[in-house]
Amino acid sequence: MLRVSLSQVTSCATAGYNHSVRAEQVWRARRFVPLKLDTFNDMSRIREVWAPNLESELHNIRDLIDKFPYIAMDTEFPGVVARPIGAFKTSSDYHYQTMRCNVDLLKIIQIGLTMADEEGNYPQDVSTWQFNFSFSVNEDMYAPESIDLLQKSGIDLQRHEEMGIEPNDFAELMITSGLVLSPETKWISFHSGYDFGYFVKLLTAESLPTNEETFFDVLHIWFPTIYDIKFVMRACKVLKGGLQDVADDLGVMRIGPSHQAGSDSLLTASTFFKMREIYFNDHIDDAEYNGKLYGLGQTFTLANGIGEPGRGSAATLAEREDRGPPRDTQNQTPGPPQSHSVAAAMGMGTPAMAGALPSPMPVTPYGPMGTNGPYMRTPIGVGGGR
Repeated sequence: MLRVSLSQVTSCATAGYNHSVRAEQVWRARRFVPLKLDTFNDMSRIREVWAPNLESELHNIRDLIDKFPYIAMDTEFPGVVARPIGAFKTSSDYHYQTMRCNVDLLKIIQIGLTMADEEGNYPQDVSTWQFNFSFSVNEDMYAPESIDLLQKSGIDLQRHEEMGIEPNDFAELMITSGLVLSPETKWISFHSGYDFGYFVKLLTAESLPTNEETFFDVLHIWFPTIYDIKFVMRACKVLKGGLQDVADDLGVMRIGPSHQAGSDSLLTASTFFKMREIYFNDHIDDAEYNGKLYGLGQTFTLANGIGEPGRGSAATLAEREDRGPPRDTQNQTPGPPQSHSVAAAMGMGTPAMAGALPSPMPVTPYGPMGTNGPYMRTPIGVGGGR
């Protein structure tokens, strides 16, 4: 149902329009006011971006950023294939090192960006851009379960291999887009350690920093203002679970398929503004919530459903599960393993057969994710898919 505020009704009446969906569309178009999402509930709002149209679409985004400074972001990537080896001072350090080693080893597949203004309005026609990166199942490393899930979600990996965006091309255009390095641009995410890990790697063309503190220093340079919904919603005692659960509780409707970055970023944006309206009186306290990524920097809590007393909370893999099935299909996962596993749970070139090792991993300081290890209790989640 279309929701029209009192001021909108008054303005429409003054202009002589009927209070219908079509009338609001015409009124907004004439006033150059962006449309609320529920006015155009279709997939045309999501623009697919490949190598041939990368430059033109980022130019379109640059033209909109001043008017629509809120950017909801999501990623898809080929799973979780490794864990770090050694002793860790805190659970947060372990979670960061797990994220770091997987981001360093793997390639991003999609980034979804959705633009909005301060009131939660979206640009007309297109609000969301889904950037599709170069990826080859014949050459690049991946977790087989993750690739299977992406393909079932409709991602065309053959097209990614043939027309995918090169990371350096994306980074060069993004750095000059006005979206990064600007405190005025406000980034919205959900349980987004991996999302921003991959984004920082793209922008810097380097491996992630070896320690969590330095990572946050770098993160805050590129993204001075970040709101992670999973962290923010700690103040909302009734909101729990993954993004789809929270969206359902708030009555927010998804557009497009889950486990695709465009649809997930659009759902992230809509959920953020609805949560802000209902629970925060349309104002988020930056001092309390800006720059925090749930699961890193000791930001996880028992209240949000990850972890148990007496053992570390597995924010790394839980992040993948957090953004996938609804809460009734989710399982808890424990923290740092107590012993090293020797079996691999990833593919490289071709998916690993059950009980067999895939192609050798490159030489790294990281250990493989074990099929009998604690992180394999449930299927590995993929990217930012909710």
